[in-house]
Amino acid sequence: MAPDQAQRPILAGFHPDPSICRAADGYYLVTSSFEYVPGVPIYRSRDLQDWEQVGHVLDRRSQLDVSRAAPSGGIFAPTLRYHDGCFYLITTNVSDGGGHLLVTATDPAGPWSDPIRMPGLPGIDPDLAWDADGTCYLTWSGYREHRPIGIVQAILDPRTGAVHSGPQLIWKGTGGQYPEGPHLHARGGVWYLVIAEGGTERGHLVAVARGPSPAGPFESHAGNPILTRRSTSSPVQGTGHADLVQRYDGSWAAVYLGCRPRGGNAGWCPLGREVFAQEVVWTDGWPSLAAPILPGGPARICSNDGTAMAQLAPVWASPRRHPRELISRTPRGWRITHDRGSGDAALVGRRQQHLFCRVRAELDAASGTGGLSLWIDPHHRYDLEVTGRTIRAIARIGSIRHVIAECAWTGATLQLHTEPAIASPQQSSAGPDVVVLSAGSTELARLDGRYLSTEVAGGFTGRMVGVHASSGHVTLTSWEYAGDDDGSP
Repeated sequence: MAPDQAQRPILAGFHPDPSICRAADGYYLVTSSFEYVPGVPIYRSRDLQDWEQVGHVLDRRSQLDVSRAAPSGGIFAPTLRYHDGCFYLITTNVSDGGGHLLVTATDPAGPWSDPIRMPGLPGIDPDLAWDADGTCYLTWSGYREHRPIGIVQAILDPRTGAVHSGPQLIWKGTGGQYPEGPHLHARGGVWYLVIAEGGTERGHLVAVARGPSPAGPFESHAGNPILTRRSTSSPVQGTGHADLVQRYDGSWAAVYLGCRPRGGNAGWCPLGREVFAQEVVWTDGWPSLAAPILPGGPARICSNDGTAMAQLAPVWASPRRHPRELISRTPRGWRITHDRGSGDAALVGRRQQHLFCRVRAELDAASGTGGLSLWIDPHHRYDLEVTGRTIRAIARIGSIRHVIAECAWTGATLQLHTEPAIASPQQSSAGPDVVVLSAGSTELARLDGRYLSTEVAGGFTGRMVGVHASSGHVTLTSWEYAGDDDGSP
């Protein structure tokens, strides 16, 4: 397969570390959520092409505490499995000191159980697998003194979290840095261990080994890596962290993360890591990736994301705090309230899921300060902020906070859109896009999108767009998000 064929993700915009399973009524997929709450979005599909969000796995404080999480802290790389009529989700909250956590549900839309915790097993990216006699294997990327040592494994009682044997080192990978993201799958009496290596940036790759049991011993595939885009000109880069699923007809497919860099030189990835999919074929007992699986619908949407509904739509999330703690329904719309005790602005947003987007918001800021925001983290964000009768365009880049422009505000619609960047004599290397901030027909700022990319901000997330309150409260009365991948939303 030519590497540039899989250009469209099946889940776009900030959906890293996918894990997939098959149940009686369809396929289910989860991704990492890091410091955002609710945690671990879960999606359903009947064809692996079109996906619908059915909720979140970790949607209450008793399951998830990321209040102390730094940007890109919190929930890392979950694994979703369906076994004996029950859904299992295992992941690691790296910010609460509790190690791996395991929750279960009979309905993937919830409710999910409170977590069983497994402290004392240092590492990330846990996986669950059951052999024919029902033994449950916990496999993860092990750490010693905060450094990765390879893929380790223990026998687990999933009802209690008790470890009955191990951990044992079962594979160090092929020699790439950061062996992680293990997933075990059985086919024809052979067990396959699929892992990621190379770090989750441009050197990312997928490697596979096989053995007679979930515990190995494992033989590395001579054709490794089975997936990578490193040192290529593919528009999809950083591919890795794959999981496999067997379809109802017996064929196999893989989901994996990748990013779409844009702009000059090596490019920037403002949307973060997204989910791509490909067919899997088997040759001499080894898997390889074949044709891409592309989404069935158009890469264009226009949505109000449920602002007229009584319940907040599942696309919305907040860093470190649950949206229910920040937002409430009023007759006029959604009220976002700043918590003076937290020290942070109250942010409620949704993922930017298109290369280019246009957002329009109307709000009442008579009782506070706030407005429209596009951000990757609190230190890399562009804001339209209303205070009294004044609206300001503000850029935050690292430790720098700069008011780009301000004007009188008479209640005009706040508008934010991204458009293609064009190199100029003053700046020959164009960024991934241009972010334009406006109030009504008044354009306040045109800002380089590279500063809201993971290459500049660092970390593992992607852009979110939403509403913030930095004092008092503001009320969102109207919201529209439109997105497209061709630059004309």
